[in-house]
Amino acid sequence: MAKSYKNFIQSGLILSTLLFSFYGYSQQRQVLNDTIQIYEEIIVLNETQQKFPQFKVGGVLQARYLDNTKKNVDINGLQHSNGEGTSNSFDIKRMRISMNARLSDNLEVVALVNFADFKSDPKTKVLENAYAKYTVNRYLQFTLGQFRPLFGMEDSYSVDIVKSIDYSNGYYLFGPNGWQSFQIGAAISGSVDLGKLPLSYGISVVNGNGKNSTDNDDGKHYSTRLLLVLDKDLNFTIGASGGIGETQKHSVYAVGAELSITLPLADRWSLEIQSEAKQGTNHDLFFATAQDLRLGKLDDYLMKNFYVLPNFRYEIGHKHFQAVEFSMRYEYLDGNEKLNSNPRQTYTPMLSLEFLKNYGARIQIGMQIDNYKTNIANTKTYNSNLAFVQFQCRL
Repeated sequence: MAKSYKNFIQSGLILSTLLFSFYGYSQQRQVLNDTIQIYEEIIVLNETQQKFPQFKVGGVLQARYLDNTKKNVDINGLQHSNGEGTSNSFDIKRMRISMNARLSDNLEVVALVNFADFKSDPKTKVLENAYAKYTVNRYLQFTLGQFRPLFGMEDSYSVDIVKSIDYSNGYYLFGPNGWQSFQIGAAISGSVDLGKLPLSYGISVVNGNGKNSTDNDDGKHYSTRLLLVLDKDLNFTIGASGGIGETQKHSVYAVGAELSITLPLADRWSLEIQSEAKQGTNHDLFFATAQDLRLGKLDDYLMKNFYVLPNFRYEIGHKHFQAVEFSMRYEYLDGNEKLNSNPRQTYTPMLSLEFLKNYGARIQIGMQIDNYKTNIANTKTYNSNLAFVQFQCRL
């Protein structure tokens, strides 16, 4: 009996010791867990504390092969009555490098250069973007420097994500007239909500005489753009742009309207449609024409542009083969509709193979077919069939 009692006491002591040891271990483990959790919170906190300045480097290479199948028309669309001219060539269209420096939560500086412009006179080329942007909040941002002003759809995205081979012909006509492409000036922009519909706005004032040059006539171009998102799921947007300005003491203007929508068609298939219409004063043509050869007043020099760009996309989703696209842009452009109308109609069928996401790497194959109402010998106002194969790589 005494022996049993002794064994019971020993068992109780052993059990008590184990319980206290387990309790102590649990307490130590809890303290350790708490310490680890606190330490992890400190790490997360430190990681979220951003350090400035922050730098981001990007860029794009567009290398292409061109072949104009129209007889006696070179790769630049210039007709040669004597049969001379280069009808096919390899070319570097763009070799852009961009630098984005974020100096604080609100302030960033952006620079963009295109080294491919060194193949011709680089005096007013090469440097494209060079601006500072200060963000107060989503409702208000300020931009100062050289940038693309707020007018039209094509000024809102970079050329390397265009659904066709390049921007529209109208973009390259409205650019020299001071409304699009790179200009020097200032802008305010932001977004608000109209009920449940997001509305983006932008107002810019620029010199209006292109990039890398100071103003030469004290006149300025004032433009604005409004973009309303009607359906986020379909990326259905409509927009309007308008501008007034002064050039060589003469008043000029431009207006535009745009639409974009993405329609799901079937499993992995979608159709994106972009369309834009613009018109304005072609003062670049007016002042480039000798005074004794001008056909009318500045207001009579009217340029008009319209294009529609449908793009069919099939998602493949492989790591090194993302998608196949087929686009067919139709464009109508008349640079002097009232006085000497000679519209240019352009058809651009193109097949695009996307190998990396967001057009990180893709091959574009197609043809740009230009038809004029009236051909003018030994000029670029001449019918042209320019076939192209382009490789694009984004950094």
